[in-house]
Amino acid sequence: QVQLVESGGGLVQAGGSLRLSCAASASIFSFNIMGWYRRAPGKQRELVAAITRGGSTNYTDSVKGRFTISRDNAKDTVYLQMNSLKPEDTAVYYCSANQFYAGHPYFYWGQGTQVTVSS
Repeated sequence: QVQLVESGGGLVQAGGSLRLSCAASASIFSFNIMGWYRRAPGKQRELVAAITRGGSTNYTDSVKGRFTISRDNAKDTVYLQMNSLKPEDTAVYYCSANQFYAGHPYFYWGQGTQVTVSS
């Protein structure tokens, strides 16, 4: 089974930075897409950032210019660098991975890491 383990969350002042890490138990080369979702209190889970096997990235509008998703294939790890953090970024952040095998999609989730941004 694929396991995704997030780390790097914490409490930070508005304007500060955090880097989240997602360590995978499988080669991240095997995943078509990896990404970060977040769920804030009282809100639906939303996709924050995603990166494809080919290196293409996508971000939700609210984090463009502030967040950067990247990967280190040698370490089987995906990162989310978060700069200029705002209180509205407060949420539980989840790592995700998608792959297709034998014509079927497979989707994996991490357990989440809490990010709290104080004003």
